[in-house]
This record gives sequence, C-alpha cells and structure tokens, in this order.
Amino acid sequence: LPEVSFVAILDADKEGFLRSETSLIQTIGRAARHVNGQVIMYADRMTDSMRRAIDEPNRRRKIQSGHNTEHHIEPQGIVKEIRDLTQRIHVAADARGEYKTRDLQMPKSEANHLIAEFEKQMKAAAQNWEFEKAALLRDQILELRATIDAQDPRPEWKKIMEDNGREEVVERIEMNRKKK
Repeated sequence: LPEVSFVAILDADKEGFLRSETSLIQTIGRAARHVNGQVIMYADRMTDSMRRAIDEPNRRRKIQSGHNTEHHIEPQGIVKEIRDLTQRIHVAADARGEYKTRDLQMPKSEANHLIAEFEKQMKAAAQNWEFEKAALLRDQILELRATIDAQDPRPEWKKIMEDNGREEVVERIEMNRKKK
C-alpha cells in the first residue's frame, strides 16, 4: 500500500497483540514507505513496545539513507494512475455485451428468482477474488430491481409498506383517504 501517507494508532499504550512491538512496527511501516509518511500514536504513556517500535524504523531509515547517499539515489514517491474501477467495469461489460437487463420484460417472480441467483453468483465471485465479475453482477441486480420497480404502478410509499408486510397500515391509510 504505497499510497498510505498517514497512520494514527489509538490507545498505542494498551499492550496486546495489536499493540505489540511487531504489530506497531508493521503498522508504522505502512506510512514509513511513503515519502511524506506520518505516524501519530495516541497514548497516555510510552511503553517499551512503543519505544522499540519507534526506534526500529529510525534504525532502518538511517541504514537506507546511508545506502541512498552512497549510491546517489534520491527517494521518490510512487506515481500511479488513479483509475475508476466502476468505469472500467462498465466499459468491459459493454465490450462483451453481457449483463443486459434494461427493458427486460418478465414476471416479477421470475425476476426475483434471477436476482437471488445473481446474488449467489456475486458472493461466489467475491469469495474467489473476482471483484470485477462481482461488481458486474451487483450492477445487474440493481438494474433488475430498478426494472421491477419501474413496472410496479403502486406509489413508492405503498411499495415499501406492502413489501415489508405492512398491508394493514396501507389499508388504514386508504380507508382514511376514502373518508375524506
């Protein structure tokens, strides 16, 4: 994670496996790899683990600095293009022509069954670290739900109430409207 430039460690003086010397060094190391990295440890007192965790990166920095000076190396931050994952996914989906759900005509029960199937596939893809596939499936699920909602003539409040088992409230509201 070369982009990490700031790390804050809360309760740094609370000893435990997350505040051990090794854990603190690893956490501090995230920011130490950044040219302008900064670490702030919040604590009431300086523990031995904190002292050793602070001393170790300083020791390593001194060695690295000597190496850089000896070999005429000037440290530079990573230059990385910022990419929009969502945009890349939509471009890939359009190129393959997959996952089309707009203007879909099918019964609501069939669409709900399809949504359930896509949700299973999405979770499986995420577990297999296939995040782009999972994102495509998520987008398809959202489009299917939007298509279902667009085909439903009921007002939004009525959809919400009835879909959440509140039919009796809908009936009372409609009876009150008829009385007026």
